[in-house]
Amino acid sequence: MAAVGCVLDLGEVWIVAPRVQQSGVSRSFPGRKFAVEESLISVNGVPVRSIALDTSPADVVRNAILRFLPRPPSLVVSGINFGENVGGSVTISGTIAAAIEAASFGIPALAASLETDRKYHFSHSDEVDFDAAASFVRRFSRWLLQHGMPKGVDILKIDVPSDANSDTRWKVTRLSRQQYWVNAVTLDRQGRKQLSSYAKQIDLDTLEPDSDIHALAVDRVVSVTPLTLDFTAKVSLSRLEQTLAESNAVG
Repeated sequence: MAAVGCVLDLGEVWIVAPRVQQSGVSRSFPGRKFAVEESLISVNGVPVRSIALDTSPADVVRNAILRFLPRPPSLVVSGINFGENVGGSVTISGTIAAAIEAASFGIPALAASLETDRKYHFSHSDEVDFDAAASFVRRFSRWLLQHGMPKGVDILKIDVPSDANSDTRWKVTRLSRQQYWVNAVTLDRQGRKQLSSYAKQIDLDTLEPDSDIHALAVDRVVSVTPLTLDFTAKVSLSRLEQTLAESNAVG
């Protein structure tokens, strides 16, 4: 509720969220009927309309826009996630996927995550302090509502260090190519490889100094990463077409 509480006075707020924990489901659409629970939730003494859906975060956003909200929202805030979403692992995240889904409808989206110990990633523990992260959600939400999404940007991704406070510096970053969250590989009793639990893995020698991982893990500042739905590589399309046409490997 930290994200809800920090934006209550910025406009009409609706809570539309998965009914249960949905970490790591990416932009999945289960394609089945699901339960819908509508209620009023008191947040800081203010009743807020809430809809809980038994489906993925991306599916929640799609259903909210097409079925439940009276009008398209001016801003979708996804998170605050238990655990940072940085580097090449971001598309695994349900938090990022919900923001991508909003952006696919042309709606500005803010995806917020807080660096937390891995033991909290699949919980809703009250031990995690979201105050600092909420202050940055409020700050950037207010700016987006006043100015709109910057040209060429579809999503703002913010990642807040665990030791941050409301005065912590922030910087605009790029998405690192490093995975960050990496699975360990173990052998079962038959000697077959299995993927087990995951952990942070950072190669400081190759880490990009302007990346989200560097900002969070090295500089200990809030990372603000502009994302776009356009996954097209930043190359000359005509030159690539010519290269492919000249290759014997492509008929």
